[in-house]
Amino acid sequence: MSNKELAKRRETLPSLFNDFFRPWESLFDTNGGSLIPRLGNVPAANISENKDSFEISLAAPGMKKGDFNIDVDGNVLSISAEQKEEKEEKDEKYTRKEFSYSSFVRSFTLPEGINREKIDASYDNGLLKLVLPKTEEAKKMAPKHISVK
Repeated sequence: MSNKELAKRRETLPSLFNDFFRPWESLFDTNGGSLIPRLGNVPAANISENKDSFEISLAAPGMKKGDFNIDVDGNVLSISAEQKEEKEEKDEKYTRKEFSYSSFVRSFTLPEGINREKIDASYDNGLLKLVLPKTEEAKKMAPKHISVK
């Protein structure tokens, strides 16, 4: 078999496999070999730390403040949202109804030293921002460098 024939065969095989698995691509995230189901659009989260607090930012455009539920249970912070929309259009000859539903849940394990009573959340221009203030004891803890032996 010549090099050209071998190269052509290699190009054909991946497309056959891609076509075969295409129906499942919408159900499973095959990026990076993960088989976690995609059950909705989960917003990306940015987490940062400064001297006084941790900050969590989630991009959730098109939602309203009332769509979010934020709960702390033990050391787990859960952020969920649910949005429903219904549109109806009537004419003499037809009626058209459209329903839209979206939801997500994100959970984070809180580090020790968070003042749970003073967690604050705000939503502005599609960005949900949570500020998780540190306790006074946690603020006093100095960073420590650990050497690799």
